[in-house]
Amino acid sequence: MIDVVVPMEQEGTKAVVRSWLKQVGDPVAENDPLVELETDKVAMEVPAPAAGVLAEILLASDADAVPGAVLGRIAPEGTETRAPLIRPERNRGTPAPNPRIRPSTSLGTSEAGRESRLSPSVKRALRQHSLDPAIIEGTGRGGRITRADVDRAVSTGAKRPPEGVIPAATADLRAQIVPHDRMRLAIAENMARSLAEAPHVTAVFEADFSAIAAHRAKHRDAFAAKGIKLTYTAYLVAAAAEAMKAAPAINSRWHEDRLEIFGTVDIGVGTALGTKGLIVPVLRGVEALDLEGIAAGLDDLITRARDEKLTSADVKGGTFTISNHGVSGSLFAAPIIINQPQSAILGVGKLEKRVVVREVGGVDTIQIRPMAYVSLTIDHRVVDGHQTNAWLSRFVEVLETWPAA
Repeated sequence: MIDVVVPMEQEGTKAVVRSWLKQVGDPVAENDPLVELETDKVAMEVPAPAAGVLAEILLASDADAVPGAVLGRIAPEGTETRAPLIRPERNRGTPAPNPRIRPSTSLGTSEAGRESRLSPSVKRALRQHSLDPAIIEGTGRGGRITRADVDRAVSTGAKRPPEGVIPAATADLRAQIVPHDRMRLAIAENMARSLAEAPHVTAVFEADFSAIAAHRAKHRDAFAAKGIKLTYTAYLVAAAAEAMKAAPAINSRWHEDRLEIFGTVDIGVGTALGTKGLIVPVLRGVEALDLEGIAAGLDDLITRARDEKLTSADVKGGTFTISNHGVSGSLFAAPIIINQPQSAILGVGKLEKRVVVREVGGVDTIQIRPMAYVSLTIDHRVVDGHQTNAWLSRFVEVLETWPAA
């Protein structure tokens, strides 16, 4: 027998089995997608390590899958196999009850005896497709609904509840109980650890976006003709890479015995997923890309992030992060360094027209310009105010002197 194991280098240490793409007894080819896992950051497929027949499933849908755990086994080609064997209970732990949540029919076993607790991935899928769990037949342990059951219901055209009707399994007249999903727990742990480990300091500058607004208006259609969306974020990424030359330590990671300063600039861009949380896909080698390359790379990453199609490699190894929080309306924020041990994070506020004073021919004039606050939050163990302000000064300079051509 050949073991199918959870990858040791998955992005995120917490994962569950989302669904099996093959069933026991099915023939499989080497590298065929075999089982889909969902970590606290991305969904990922585990390929078959060899050709043969899927002989055992040891971790069924919604089971915890820690790195190195055996998911199932493949019988080699030509091996005589007995009746298919499924052992979904093996390696599955029973979660301890949460004392803060009172038992109810929506979080336990229904009156009909069917297991009705829902995993985070199942809840997200139900919300996404506006499905009532009461109309879905669960195939998990004790009749529990799995993600595969939801996907099957969607493909067969399960009916949505009438407009204005709250599904019984989620109704509560007093309060809504929303268990933390893996992504929210991971964000909470990362933020708390970052604040505990690093002394954060934030510097704020103001940037005039007139030059890049004019450039974008001039070239946006040409980019669109190539299938590339030219966003302001592309300019921010390009300017951030250029600013690293003024303060290289910003593009570094802190270690207890050394500072690791990178020669390549791999920028993570915070991408909001609505109520699902936040993910930070990484655009690599930005220092070697022109604006078109940056725009194309961002377009691909952000689209796949919102479609939940990122791979674990897409969210690894960033050296710097940008949080463009202004797209959701905030004027100013001081983001926490999301990915320790990075040394800094850039925050960009809402772009809005403001009245400013500009000198023209030696005379002060009042003008209306598109302005935004930009903040750089740094790990004060790594750099001081001098490097922080040098970086921001160069960053703003690049934006404000962007060539018109």
